Amino acid sequence: MIGRKLVERLSKDAGADLVLHDVVPFESRHKTVVSDLSVPGEAEKLIAARPELIFHLAAIVSGEAEADFDKGYRVNLDGTRRLFEAIRKESAAAGGAYRPRVVFTSSIAVFGAPFPDAIDDEFLNAPLTSYGTQKAIGELLLSDYSRRGFFDGIGIRLPTVCVRPGKPNKAASGFFSGIIREPLAGQEAVLPVSESVRHWFASPRAAVGFLMHAAQLDTTKLGNRRNLSMPGVCATVGDEIEALRKVAGDQAARLIRREPDPLIERIVSGWPQNFDASRALALGFRADSSFEEIIRIHLQDELQKSAPPPKARA
Repeated sequence: MIGRKLVERLSKDAGADLVLHDVVPFESRHKTVVSDLSVPGEAEKLIAARPELIFHLAAIVSGEAEADFDKGYRVNLDGTRRLFEAIRKESAAAGGAYRPRVVFTSSIAVFGAPFPDAIDDEFLNAPLTSYGTQKAIGELLLSDYSRRGFFDGIGIRLPTVCVRPGKPNKAASGFFSGIIREPLAGQEAVLPVSESVRHWFASPRAAVGFLMHAAQLDTTKLGNRRNLSMPGVCATVGDEIEALRKVAGDQAARLIRREPDPLIERIVSGWPQNFDASRALALGFRADSSFEEIIRIHLQDELQKSAPPPKARA
């Protein structure tokens, strides 16, 4: 979803020459490649043309990575390592003259409880899920490959992206979007955790903005600390529901059905809740102002553009 929105944004640049990659077939006016990045040799094919800018978003999401240990490590770790290695080999073949910018989407799941009131960039990485562990390893690899000069990397820890359009995926965080997206469409939504659960959010529009800014950032300002947490909106589930009520009314809020899920509650309990993103803000990254704004962005970017045109009046 973020990749699709990023392509829409990049396509506005007249000179952008894009190559899109995914594991499943998809349609685009740009050149597309379908393969499994974790299979030996596939990353080398993608890098052979020596792209100047690489956005690495491919991953198995949190819930699926926890449910399928082998698949999570194969995709999230092995796929990332193979991509980085393919770049390193191409750089060596070019005598070091090839050094692309690599923007890696990491996650706030690299942090684990217990947490301070607000997590800053000095807080240690101690993930409590397989997904968080895989992303933390990816961050370390990105830093080391950048330090060695194989590529110019930056890792951005995305907040939970909300409201996600389309159908639910297997992310354990999916309900954060579901309790907004479904009621706005007049459908019932299931809430598997307490309303007191607090989390860190950004809209899809903000997430794409983070990626675009990271692609153009002067990375000398990062030094050797190549990974940083993105700004966001700190809100409880109760805050989400109240924002929904303000935007769409009581009728929408009443479509949320409480149905506790011990597995989801366990996973979410180990996630960070609030951040001090001073470093990212100082580097020019910008997020949404409130959860109400996040909902209104969803309405603008998804529901309004898909709504049928109003009927002409006589």
